[in-house]
Amino acid sequence: MSLGRPEIEAKLKELIDPWTGKDYVSGREVKSIDVSGTDVAVEIVLGYPAKSLLDTVRQQVTETLRELPGIGKVDVKVSMKIVAHAATRSAQRVEGVRNIIAVASGKGGVGKSTVAANLALALATEGAKVGVLDADIYGPSQPTMLGMHGKPDIVEEGDKRKFVPMKNHGVQGISIGMLIDGDQAVAWRGPMATGALEQLLRDTKWDDLDYLIVDMPPGTGDIQLTLAQKVPVTGAVIVTTPQDIALIDARKGLNMFQKVNVPILGIVENMAIHVCSNCGHEEHIFGEGGGERIAQDNDVALLGSLPLDIDIRLQADSGKPTVVAAPDSRPAQIYRDIARRVAVRVAELQKDAAAVFPKIVIQNT
Repeated sequence: MSLGRPEIEAKLKELIDPWTGKDYVSGREVKSIDVSGTDVAVEIVLGYPAKSLLDTVRQQVTETLRELPGIGKVDVKVSMKIVAHAATRSAQRVEGVRNIIAVASGKGGVGKSTVAANLALALATEGAKVGVLDADIYGPSQPTMLGMHGKPDIVEEGDKRKFVPMKNHGVQGISIGMLIDGDQAVAWRGPMATGALEQLLRDTKWDDLDYLIVDMPPGTGDIQLTLAQKVPVTGAVIVTTPQDIALIDARKGLNMFQKVNVPILGIVENMAIHVCSNCGHEEHIFGEGGGERIAQDNDVALLGSLPLDIDIRLQADSGKPTVVAAPDSRPAQIYRDIARRVAVRVAELQKDAAAVFPKIVIQNT
């Protein structure tokens, strides 16, 4: 029995990628289909970091195709490829960086930096090359959270001098906190702070990053607005707590990015629920459902809700955030789910390159 394109495509359409919500054909994740008599070879390329999913997808596709009557040998290859996507048109692209994701909040104290660190680590554990730019000039915390101590090296590159990002836990990082003494206050006005951040961004020798996570300063003032315009941001993640006062400021942060045409990738609700470590009692200390409301009101995705957990704080303070300190914990799983949802939304944005996804080609012999 000779198989044709309709039979193969119809069978593949039965499988839904749970992270994109589309079947592999409609989602253009099928790169090629080759049919030779009764033998079939399929190549699937996922557009987001999915190291832990590759074997599962390969097995599911193989088993599904084997259900076809008269099928012979089935060869399924599954890989992932992260490409550059459209960013702020007025901003110059950063060398060595494909996609820039800003993690922001309308106010301080909502756990934005902890989310940024764990988001970066979660993407890295799934096979992406990730960097972190600590843009919080006045309160740099990423060196402590990521366990990056000391000062970065400087290399000569042509007529320029560039910082070599520090590395730990599989991610690259740079911060003003690496260049000043730990107890030194940064008493800079807006233009100086913004200039320093742009220098850190562009004068760092980033090593072929799929994603650069920018831990933005809290608030929506001049520094934040200038950064949003000057940094070629692919998309933004807004961090909030369920508390009404935090939601008010989160809306301001969301609106700021929308005004400069930066796509909102979604909302992360932090400190959504507290579980007593002694008795297990659950309590919504900062309110309930706030993240879902702001997501619905602004037609954006709720990427995930994280608990108020003392271990998250202790792990970040120790330089080993939750994703690496307790990879099997429930919070670590939530961080990984949030990271994958962010990556999928980036993949769905318009690509920067003009490359067209290869067409399916079938040859019957």
